[in-house]
Amino acid sequence: MPDKQQYWLVKTEPDSFSIDDLAASSQQTTCWSGVRNYQARNFMRDQMKRGDRVLFYHSSTDPTAIVGVAEVVREGYPDHTAWDESDSHYDAASPKDKPLWYMVDIKLVKKFDKPLELSALRSVAALKEMELLRKGSRLSVQPVTKAEYDAVMKLAK
Repeated sequence: MPDKQQYWLVKTEPDSFSIDDLAASSQQTTCWSGVRNYQARNFMRDQMKRGDRVLFYHSSTDPTAIVGVAEVVREGYPDHTAWDESDSHYDAASPKDKPLWYMVDIKLVKKFDKPLELSALRSVAALKEMELLRKGSRLSVQPVTKAEYDAVMKLAK
């Protein structure tokens, strides 16, 4: 466990990979691969640490919602999908000896009994500054403050 636990939110399209897919995966663990945004990559490569908590968010669906919690179980390492020509995340510009893209491994902690819909989150005063709720926020991996994480967990009870 890190000295100072951090909190994150990861976005996924449930048609591609849902919290149910995570729950059904081997040991309820997966690599969080395919992220192709430099800022999100930097979070995974440089800041996400083992033991950090991760809010799992379903995007591009109706309704969009935080649907559970995961934990970082392996810190940033090169994303092998960048080198697989048959993978949709292949990137010919990412050499194996100097990888551009990184990923972390996450493990399911809890699937919420009821999704926390984006529309409901917008009405929570404690979340008014949350990155997820900022207009135009599109990062697929984003930091969450402890106060925001605690507010989400309180709503999920």
